[in-house]
Amino acid sequence: MKKTKVGKPLSMPGMAQEGGVSLAQATQPQLNLANHFLIAMPSMNDAVFGGTVVYICEHNDKGVLGVVINKPTDMTMDVLFDRIELQVAEGLRASVVNEPIMFGGPVQDDRGFVLHSPNGKYSSSLSVTDDVAFTTSIDVLEAVANGTGPQRMLVSIGYAGWSPGQLEEEISRNGWLTVGADAHVLFDLPIEERYSAAIKLLGIDPLMLASEAGHA
Repeated sequence: MKKTKVGKPLSMPGMAQEGGVSLAQATQPQLNLANHFLIAMPSMNDAVFGGTVVYICEHNDKGVLGVVINKPTDMTMDVLFDRIELQVAEGLRASVVNEPIMFGGPVQDDRGFVLHSPNGKYSSSLSVTDDVAFTTSIDVLEAVANGTGPQRMLVSIGYAGWSPGQLEEEISRNGWLTVGADAHVLFDLPIEERYSAAIKLLGIDPLMLASEAGHA
């Protein structure tokens, strides 16, 4: 089976291309939404981002990089392992091999990306916080397949990206709500609960927000 392009180091806002992190190397903008959730307003009718929660991995003067965390594809981890020709360790728990792959966004949607709890060193990885890392290299999936990978993870195909100033403009037009991210929502909650849980982090009842949007 033909291998996918999962794992090749990518040119992304602020990310080192060889073995490391470059958060401090870029000039930080006035608004820095790294480690925040972007929550699409109920009134957003966009076919790609409507109803989504996006985890922001990096925000600097080169733009914004994030991953949609609540839009599953019909692909599961066992299918991904097969496509990239990785042997799965015997006894790897079913919750791993049956985990759905997220649609992370429309940018480079033929490549795989992994949000995960920090665990080991990978060749192209960005440390977002002490609880969350973002890796683009295949070695993290190799570790998962052999049973030594991160305890918590979310795998996506594609990512979401905004050019400098673009996301700020969308927020100013009330397209998105923003709130500090919660690793429990990111990794542990069922996919269908993540949108309402992210809104609740703002102290807002999701039903009230939807009602207000309906009367806008």
